[in-house]
Amino acid sequence: MFGIVRPCKHRLGERLGAAWMAHLCGLCLALRRDHGQFARLVTNYDGLLVSVLTEAQSERAEEGRRRAGPCPLRGMRGASVARGEGARLAAAVSLVLAAAKMRDHVLDGDGLLARKPIAVAARRVAANWDKVGQRTGTAVGFDTALLLDAVDRQPGIEALAGPGTPLLTVTEPTETATAAAFAHTAVLAGRPHNAAPLAEAGRLFGRLAHLLDAVEDRDTDAATGAWNPLTATGTDLTEARRLADDALHGIRLALREADFTDGGLAHVLLAHELRNSVDRAFGSRSCGHPGAGDEAAPGTHGTLSGPGAARTPGGPHAPNGPHAPGGPGPGGPFPPGPPRRDRRGMLAGCLVWAGLACTCQLCCGEYEDPWSRERRPSPCGNCDCGSCGDCCDCCSCCGGDGEGGCCDCGCDC
Repeated sequence: MFGIVRPCKHRLGERLGAAWMAHLCGLCLALRRDHGQFARLVTNYDGLLVSVLTEAQSERAEEGRRRAGPCPLRGMRGASVARGEGARLAAAVSLVLAAAKMRDHVLDGDGLLARKPIAVAARRVAANWDKVGQRTGTAVGFDTALLLDAVDRQPGIEALAGPGTPLLTVTEPTETATAAAFAHTAVLAGRPHNAAPLAEAGRLFGRLAHLLDAVEDRDTDAATGAWNPLTATGTDLTEARRLADDALHGIRLALREADFTDGGLAHVLLAHELRNSVDRAFGSRSCGHPGAGDEAAPGTHGTLSGPGAARTPGGPHAPNGPHAPGGPGPGGPFPPGPPRRDRRGMLAGCLVWAGLACTCQLCCGEYEDPWSRERRPSPCGNCDCGSCGDCCDCCSCCGGDGEGGCCDCGCDC
């Protein structure tokens, strides 16, 4: 999975979490149904936003769902998944953009793609994804030529960019591509009046996607000598953060102008989770769960802090606190931990990893490392969801039940 909007199940709550999974599984199954098992590799968190927006504008959203059978990635459980034109549009967009990303990696000679036989195979895969993505796009009335044109213009713009070039000149092709995809959801839902505000939201989302990718890759690109828009244009992180914050504000304003039947999930993902993505990329927020960031206040799941913030002095994790390593506890110091078990071999570890993946333990809970046998938190368990138990109960976007992370949003939802 890849994408900048990576929501946490603790923030989404049960209702919105189930809806988000329905769209994720719907995109995956749409790719498999129309393009085969291998195409499921392009399933991504950002692509499903197209499906979410389509359903949010639909009059009969319940008709856009179907019951899917057991899947290893759901722990062999069935589920209600999204279907229809929204999922197919998401599949088409994901295929075309994944093909462009693969060609970009081939051009840069990243990793195994630096080897000629693998690069040749990757180009063929990318060309096939372009073709089938165009076919699916045409089936739902979307012209993928808009995406391909934006992708084709990107290398030329990057080649001409230098110190002093406005960063937004470099992000323009990505903005154009995402604006077209977001706007077409209004056509699919039969609400053409929503096309303009959603195009604006898509344009700003594309800007954010490009910005955050540049910020996260900045150090790696500097070490490897790869091209990075921030370095090439001489843009510092302060200016990049200003542009990101402006884009966040613009997306919220655009969403207010759109007419939704049920915009709860769309609002949470594009207003709240996108803000968390920006904070994560710029390192301005740490994990909100106790034991991973600041110590939680009574009655909450945790507090927000900057990177490297110290724990509360005198708290249970303080040097002399009851939970400090070797510190006093009920009945005296903690006994030494159990001796570390031997590592598993490569083959045994791979088999254990497959079992964990098929039962969703890698995603949904703490698990034992397949090789080192150390306890590790799941990606979601190590999230940055802040005070996820301290949400308001008045936002309509949460369904009135306090779900969805609608606290301190600063918007009039």
